[in-house]
Amino acid sequence: MQKIPTHLAIILDGNGRWAKKRGLPRTAGHLEGAKNLEKMAKVVKEKGIKYLTVFCFSTENWNRPAGEVSMLMNLFHDNLMRDASELAKAGIRLHFIGERARFGEEMAARMGELEEQTKNNDDFHMVLALNYGGRAEIAAGVRKIAQKVKEGGLRPEEIDERTVSENLWTAGIPPVDLLIRTGGDLRISNFLLWQLAYAELYFPSVPWPAFNEEELEKALDDFTSRDRRFGAIKES
Repeated sequence: MQKIPTHLAIILDGNGRWAKKRGLPRTAGHLEGAKNLEKMAKVVKEKGIKYLTVFCFSTENWNRPAGEVSMLMNLFHDNLMRDASELAKAGIRLHFIGERARFGEEMAARMGELEEQTKNNDDFHMVLALNYGGRAEIAAGVRKIAQKVKEGGLRPEEIDERTVSENLWTAGIPPVDLLIRTGGDLRISNFLLWQLAYAELYFPSVPWPAFNEEELEKALDDFTSRDRRFGAIKES
């Protein structure tokens, strides 16, 4: 039987290259990528995977051309402003990780509303990383822990790995089992640095807009074939 990861993370890479290959502007690739995310989220859910985290926009992506950033902000805004009733009916719970303030009050408030409206769903958790950076997340977690120590609610000698996990933006979400980065690049780009400690990594060359159920099956088959030891060895 195929082993199914509990938590799948995906770096949605290759949108611009997909568009360039077809003589289209990079923005067309992002639009196609957004459509594919909506489709593939349903496929992931049907496979029995409980948690899906996707890297939508990094802290470094603000350095891209202004027109591309503006288009992405409009895309996020339009998608977030949709009615959450469809998600609720589908049993999907939404989480947002990253620094929200830079998106403005309206978008930040909408993220909170969607989390609240879907908080009782437990069939499938979808985590959207927006204005996210792994180092920024760890730094924010350290600040929270330091404040608790300062206030006397936590002693330094009590701090362990569980303490760190509980103070990250992904608190309550299990570690990543499988990371897929589409597009062919072989790096994790400051994504989920803590949560990827023992994740299996898979790097298909296919760009995100072309990543489909067949490609996901290839990744899951590869995951099934791996021997996950978590630093231990089996007795012979």
